[in-house]
Amino acid sequence: MDVHSTNYTLCVAEPKLEGEPDYLYEVEVEPDYLNIIKVITNLRKKYKDDTLHITCGYEAGCLGYKLYHQLDNVGIKCVILAPSTMEMPVGKVLKTDKRVPTAQDEEIRDYLRMRDDHKKLQKITKQTINAICLRLGFKYAQSKWTGAHLKWLKDLPLSELQRETLDEYLLTYNRLADKISRLDARIGELAAKKEYVEKVSKLCCFIGIKTQEALSLIVETGDFSRFPKGNIYSAFIGLTPGEHSSSTDVNRLSITKAGNKHIRTVLVEAAQCICRGRIGAKSKNLQARQRGNAPSVIAYADKANERLRRKYYRMLNKGKQRNVAVTAVARELACFIWGMITDNIA
Repeated sequence: MDVHSTNYTLCVAEPKLEGEPDYLYEVEVEPDYLNIIKVITNLRKKYKDDTLHITCGYEAGCLGYKLYHQLDNVGIKCVILAPSTMEMPVGKVLKTDKRVPTAQDEEIRDYLRMRDDHKKLQKITKQTINAICLRLGFKYAQSKWTGAHLKWLKDLPLSELQRETLDEYLLTYNRLADKISRLDARIGELAAKKEYVEKVSKLCCFIGIKTQEALSLIVETGDFSRFPKGNIYSAFIGLTPGEHSSSTDVNRLSITKAGNKHIRTVLVEAAQCICRGRIGAKSKNLQARQRGNAPSVIAYADKANERLRRKYYRMLNKGKQRNVAVTAVARELACFIWGMITDNIA
């Protein structure tokens, strides 16, 4: 099935024991799963077999997994044919339903992405306010977006129209700040669900990963066990370097940026936090997030946090650019996260 927002193109083929499958026909239908059911019903009538085994397959793409869930709910077998779900060890058969996000995962994923969109709007608003102040010759020397900074913005000596302009932007900023705070509280409730609470608690033991980031990693990834190794998980995210090689010449390129952009962003931002600290240091916030987890989990996270910081400073000492070092830390952090969720923490 080649699925698009405007139409579904269905190619019907009959498998054979030897050689290529027999191509039967191709049909284009309106983008509604009920039309797929009609095609399947007609196919069973043709063969005069109501129990005819039929398997559907498509690449999720921009339409996500909704069609998969719709067909699965009415008892029609459907597989996702995206490259990231087709990689599997030779000789092993993996159940498709474990490799496809649940409907709840998708709902929470969309909620988290909505929160990130509001965070981006808030960032743009901040940048605009800073630019206005700079154009008017005002510069705040202390930490910005604190209570003192907001009071300073309200007390600036501006003309009437300038004050009106700045106040409108401040109103937008405050509304977004209140909304993001409310969304974060709701995310905390979602993370407390029994399906996620233990995994979220474990991931929060890493520096730079709090409740929202942990939940994002879980619902965006789905089943971590579909990746046999951590480096395969990092490749799925697109954090592995590309390669252009010929014969004995090996030319390493920048990271592939293939796969899930949202996971990659979460890990790079977490790596930024890791790379700002002192080796072996544990903040009070991190200690609080680790509290209640098993000693083996905390020890594994501490080992990862220390190792990643050492890696960052070692790469800087070798002359690597900061962004290259941060990306390398993010790539290895992905491996540690895979190990944590799959219980490979020995």
